Amino acid sequence: MLLWISEQLSPFYSAFNVFQYLTLRTILATLTALLLSLIVGPLMIHNLRVSQIGQFVRDDGPQTHLKKAGTPTMGGALILTAITASTLLWAHLSNRFVWIALLVTLFVGVIGWMDDYLKITKRNPKGLSAKKKYFWQSVIGIGAAVTLVYTAHSPAETQLLIPFFKKGVFDLPPVLFVLLAYFVIVGTSNAVNLTDGLDGLAILPTVMVAGALAIFAYVTGHSEFAKYLSIPYIAGVGELAVFCGAIVGAGLGFLWFNTYPAQVFMGDVGALALGAALGTVAVMVRQELVLLIMGGVFVMETVSVILQVASFKLTGRRIFRMAPLHHHFELNGWPEPRVIVRFWIITVVLVLVGLATLKVR
Repeated sequence: MLLWISEQLSPFYSAFNVFQYLTLRTILATLTALLLSLIVGPLMIHNLRVSQIGQFVRDDGPQTHLKKAGTPTMGGALILTAITASTLLWAHLSNRFVWIALLVTLFVGVIGWMDDYLKITKRNPKGLSAKKKYFWQSVIGIGAAVTLVYTAHSPAETQLLIPFFKKGVFDLPPVLFVLLAYFVIVGTSNAVNLTDGLDGLAILPTVMVAGALAIFAYVTGHSEFAKYLSIPYIAGVGELAVFCGAIVGAGLGFLWFNTYPAQVFMGDVGALALGAALGTVAVMVRQELVLLIMGGVFVMETVSVILQVASFKLTGRRIFRMAPLHHHFELNGWPEPRVIVRFWIITVVLVLVGLATLKVR
């Protein structure tokens, strides 16, 4: 919206042309989302506490988590509000990539909101049934993938890009593209949700990965940079840098209140939506495999659950003391802050490796 206003004013005062720069608008989107989160956060937390919208803690988890019962949850609504407002203010609203990313994020956020609402009203930690949750995630994921196929303007938008290889670009048939996009969007959504078990554990890796994806979006949407880096050029996808910047700002603002000991939890409304946002952006900038690297913490948390369930069903034995993996380390005596910070450090390293794929080809 502000971009449109600046376009109308630029003929009268040339200084407004500065808002045409994508880098500036990305920075402004980040700062706007951060400020919105910091300003609205205390009021939202107060309202959640007054409404008694508190976390329901499982009694079979680590005993140290029992004291967290009653902490305001559904704080992810704050993140989504900041992301939406900042994106609408600073992004080019005629850009289809921005709308697809934003709508997927909000629609999956609705699923998470329903899940959180049922947990609170029914006092049941299971919330929305797994089948219903997965069904609606699948509808949204497939819908986004099909939309991307039918609105593609160039072959580059549906090609598979293999990191670390200069000529590692392969054409994907529409069906395979839809399947890949579907698994990335839905898989990342659930992976971030599984990681969101400790104060600040999921949100900072989300911020770091979103920041890296903003860089990928910018260079992929810039013809000269794409040519120099030997990656496919996709016209218009650079605008996703603004969306990713909004995620970074909103995430940092939320971390202000979510850091240990947390004043508020994001709940499924935030975790599912943010995961879907990362997956959708990765698909649009053709960096699904790099997302697998940068989101390594999300991957290992998910794999730990899969291995735990498979082992117990097949052998009756557990591999980990408790899954997801962060609970295993807690039960082994690691204090919660140590688990959180060490997972953050791992993410920093993995994000740097992911960014290195831009040049190492």
